[in-house]
Amino acid sequence: MSKIFPKSANALPQQIVIFLGFLGAVAAAGITYYATPAYLRVGYQPVQPVPFEHSLHAGQLGIDCRYCHSAVERSATSSVPAAQTCLNCHSIIKTASPLLEVVRASFATGEPVPWVRIHQNPDYVYFNHSVHVNRGVSCVECHGKVNEMTVVSQAKPHSMSWCLDCHRNPAARLREPGDVFNLDSLTLADQGKLAKAEGYVHDWKVKPPQSCSGCHR
Repeated sequence: MSKIFPKSANALPQQIVIFLGFLGAVAAAGITYYATPAYLRVGYQPVQPVPFEHSLHAGQLGIDCRYCHSAVERSATSSVPAAQTCLNCHSIIKTASPLLEVVRASFATGEPVPWVRIHQNPDYVYFNHSVHVNRGVSCVECHGKVNEMTVVSQAKPHSMSWCLDCHRNPAARLREPGDVFNLDSLTLADQGKLAKAEGYVHDWKVKPPQSCSGCHR
């Protein structure tokens, strides 16, 4: 028998066990990273360079989302506010607040405020904000009740299956056009008006893609 198998073959069973253990560890790490909120970013709440309190501005003061995110109705991206937008108010209110020093420096130098991005889709995912908000999909559907958040965090997983749930049943997520930026509004379905929402799906030609090429371009 020793003439058939080399002596090094004695270590083969041990090598197989080590390889299977390594493979199992890689699989466990992959599942933990890609299939849990740690990867889907739910709850991600970075510290921003300026402590902008959405619950005060969008909630108590009722400032429309579009005042700061001005491109959301006409662009793929929602845009973030420039220093000038902030200073439209804060050149009058709390003009010397140390919390706004980053904003004042940005305005003086022309360098953008280094906001930390919260909602980050992979590069291979195409998402257009204007298409959604112009067809009755409120900010709340993707971002949660931002008007109640002192510090904004990611409230929804933004996973592929989560997006497809909406694409397969868009009527359940639609609001009246005038309610899209009212973060306290209810969907038509939640108001008992699902038939009206289904009418909007037909009239507005809402046909969310469900094929790979619809979002992966």
